[in-house]
Amino acid sequence: MRDMPSSDSVWGAVLKEHGFKRSAIPNTCPACYTAEMFCRDNPHGTFVLGFGGHVATAVDGILYDAWDSSQEIPLYVWKG
Repeated sequence: MRDMPSSDSVWGAVLKEHGFKRSAIPNTCPACYTAEMFCRDNPHGTFVLGFGGHVATAVDGILYDAWDSSQEIPLYVWKG
């Protein structure tokens, strides 16, 4: 792909290749809907949350990240 493995275009293509579907986070409250709220609203399934330059994974309502991104505002989500 001639890009860094961590770039959105590379890992996004890998997710798509594995059946994930990308969608925007509903903007009913775009400045206040946190990753923590997303996990609470989605207690089942596997999701990759995009924050614009950073991603985290939510599996069955638990957020996985290298740091506590629970109060970050996701812009989009990939659903597996």
